[in-house]
Amino acid sequence: MWRRVASLSSSISSSFLAQTASRLNTWESLTTGIAQQAKGVIAPKEKTPFITFVLGGPGSGKGTQCIKIVETFGFAHLSAGDLLRREIASKSADGAMILNTIKEGKIVPSQVTVKLIQKEMELSDNHKFLIDGFPRTEENRVSFERIIGVEPNVVLFFDCPEEEMVKRVLNRNEGRVDDNLETIKKRLTVFQALSLPVINYYSERGKLYT
Repeated sequence: MWRRVASLSSSISSSFLAQTASRLNTWESLTTGIAQQAKGVIAPKEKTPFITFVLGGPGSGKGTQCIKIVETFGFAHLSAGDLLRREIASKSADGAMILNTIKEGKIVPSQVTVKLIQKEMELSDNHKFLIDGFPRTEENRVSFERIIGVEPNVVLFFDCPEEEMVKRVLNRNEGRVDDNLETIKKRLTVFQALSLPVINYYSERGKLYT
């Protein structure tokens, strides 16, 4: 369906787990136990969040793999789609706009999604975050880095044949407002057109993992 940036299997390979564990351990060694002197008191240095983005089309298997990563590394799992659907259910000021945008297969304004993610990060005691389904566009990416103030440490991209993604979404029966054939096709078109630049960007930055 789209040009591959990296060849990804449908499951997290032992190689990936080893690579990510190594990067996590290195980062932890640089942040854990570092202290600063302030008025004669040693205070722990505030940890910078360790962020992993998980990208892929609807039904590409992101959710299943996120569960495995969370269980292995103890990340806090933030699903952009789930946060948006929760906002719809809350009947907030943005809820109706989000609902109409999703039904049309379009992408919710970056600032709205980033603020929902930011709120969850601020409420969490964890410092390791697995952000599923975001960023989907270059605007998403730029907005996240501007508002949150950091880049991701790791980016995963799951490729999957279009026919398989459509079949998986239609068969999951989870009652999502965007799990219908018409919306799925719109979402796939948007993903193909707008997500590849994001994937290319992180590939060039050396953050894309296979």
